[in-house]
Amino acid sequence: MNYPETKKVDTVTNYFGTDVRDPYRWLEYDRSAETEAWVKNQNETTFGYLDNIPFREELKQRLEKLWNYEKVGAPFNEGDYSYFYKNDGLQNQYVIYRYTKGGDSKTAEVFLDPNTFSEDGTISLGGMSFSKDGKTLAYSISEGGSDWRKVLVMNTVTKTIVEDTLVDIKFSGMSWYKNEGFYYSSYDKPKGSELSAKTDQHKVYYHKTGTKQTEDILIFGGIEKEKHRYIYGTVTEDDNYLIIAPRVSTSGNKLYIKDLSIPNSPLVTILDHTNSDTFIIDNVGSKLYLVTNLNAPNKKIVTVDVSNPTPENWMDFIPETEHVLSPSIGGGYFFTEYMVDAVSKVKQYDYNGSFIRDIKLPGVGNANGFGGKKEDKIDYYSFTNYNTPSSIYKYDIETGKSELYWKPSIEFNSDDYVSKQVFYNSKDGTKIPMIITHKKGIELNGKNPTILYGYGGFNISLNPSFSITNAVWMEQGGIYAVPNLRGGGEYGKVWHDAGTKLKKQNVFDDFIAAAEYLIDNKYTSSEYLAIRGGSNGGLLVGATLVQRPDLMKVALPAVGVLDMLRYHTFTAGAGWAYDYGTAEESKEMFNYLLGYSPVHNVKDGMQYPATLITTGDHDDRVVPAHSFKFAAELQSKQAGNSPVLIRIETDAGHGAGTPVSKIIELYADIFAFAFYNMGFEVLPSKTKEMLKD
Repeated sequence: MNYPETKKVDTVTNYFGTDVRDPYRWLEYDRSAETEAWVKNQNETTFGYLDNIPFREELKQRLEKLWNYEKVGAPFNEGDYSYFYKNDGLQNQYVIYRYTKGGDSKTAEVFLDPNTFSEDGTISLGGMSFSKDGKTLAYSISEGGSDWRKVLVMNTVTKTIVEDTLVDIKFSGMSWYKNEGFYYSSYDKPKGSELSAKTDQHKVYYHKTGTKQTEDILIFGGIEKEKHRYIYGTVTEDDNYLIIAPRVSTSGNKLYIKDLSIPNSPLVTILDHTNSDTFIIDNVGSKLYLVTNLNAPNKKIVTVDVSNPTPENWMDFIPETEHVLSPSIGGGYFFTEYMVDAVSKVKQYDYNGSFIRDIKLPGVGNANGFGGKKEDKIDYYSFTNYNTPSSIYKYDIETGKSELYWKPSIEFNSDDYVSKQVFYNSKDGTKIPMIITHKKGIELNGKNPTILYGYGGFNISLNPSFSITNAVWMEQGGIYAVPNLRGGGEYGKVWHDAGTKLKKQNVFDDFIAAAEYLIDNKYTSSEYLAIRGGSNGGLLVGATLVQRPDLMKVALPAVGVLDMLRYHTFTAGAGWAYDYGTAEESKEMFNYLLGYSPVHNVKDGMQYPATLITTGDHDDRVVPAHSFKFAAELQSKQAGNSPVLIRIETDAGHGAGTPVSKIIELYADIFAFAFYNMGFEVLPSKTKEMLKD
């Protein structure tokens, strides 16, 4: 490969007496002319390579065809209407429809169409929040995939915008107080680039409808000595209380409550430390219901009176079990979803804590939903697994009866595929679950193209779910394998903490052991294995790539955190320190990060696998400089013949709101690159047909 030349600049940072060279730091300046020229040259090289893959267009067409089916979301009630999301098939963004509450969804009208926000679909709808009477809507939009949002306020009766657009809002919900206004969160406008400059002082504001944003009231945040990087303000359903939950990092929060029925009431402290993840799920009068993992790593629900809300007064309501709890409320009941080896089990309780029933799910997989307003009589939930497209079920809250509400009409026969959970031992003997999905009847001969996908961080669980893109991969005889690595939330806080800071190597070891299991059991071999992950999963792929380049044929790190010495200096990256630690906090932490940081562990003269790095030029969560620097290091040091390419999507961010057209193009490129570098000159299904003939 003839790669574009990437200049080196002699940039050095000293950490605890150790000089660390950073020759590609100039690529961090994302808006500079030099960086833009580099991006242009890299994309020309990458797309020049991809254009020569003979079956790339065929993959794109198949993705488009399979993607082109109607997708519908569960209805939800706001004011006099029921609303739902729908996509006709290949629309870049979902459209919001509505019909009269209690009426027929067949009479629904278009309420809000984000496809009209821009011609190319790169302006997307973020979140929506309705006033208590449903007559006013606040909704946020994202431009080019950025985490920065604008908020518009609409009269839902006339469907007209009723005031000036609110700007510079980030990592925020919108929580209404009655019909008068709403609470939201944001940072001060950063100095320097909006896409990469540090943002670490989150603030909660109250916006009264009909007033200017400059008149919004600062409710919490902005104290320099307290770096609360994420703060959320939420009003209880009865409008009696404002809940403030400040976070220093992505794990752990303080908790405060304010009585909104008393003018100028003070904030009352519930928790003054960040040693747990605790939130208020509901209240009945002054009785609060809290979900917490304080001294309960798998979470439990407790109750307390608002007059004395601190932990010593908490009473167990639904105690902790051996499985991780994810609760919701609706129709006057609690629904407790438990993860049993990453598979959903759901129970229903009343407000006295009495068990009502186990909810019978359609199969083994992942259930989502069961949330609604207290007056709702019907709840909705979705059910899916790796080989079953997501369907929506209607649940009668009183009788416990489920019935199918909507099922997709998709050209994919789930009966032709099998999904199997296995357990394997990691390097230190820890047992790790993994779900392997593929066509029935495949031969375990070590020659099956396989994607091993992982994440392993931030207490995030990888539950079974169907993906159109993965369906196309499996149609070609591909295997899709997902291990539930340490660092995730599948087994609670203990599992999460076992993959953080000075234990982060556990995550990489779990992933490497998953690959070795697939190879040892003849699902695949190193010649037919691709590893893939995004964001923290991009770090996983990058670290595995530099530690075991012999293990895989293809590496696909997406929007990855790849420079572990400097990740916390960009945007809200400092908030990830709970999982990673920082290079400045101690010599031990610095040495540990330096030991696995992908950018710093690319070695001269090493034969690295075929690598396609993907990122977006508007990614302001994991800034693209991570991917830029990693690509430059790999290209300069690659000793083998396998290509090392970077695909940089323009007007795209970390992933949310990406237009369908761009997603299809991306996956056509990823799969084409993987198959081609596994040695396929035509698609595997065609290869088998040709051998039959």
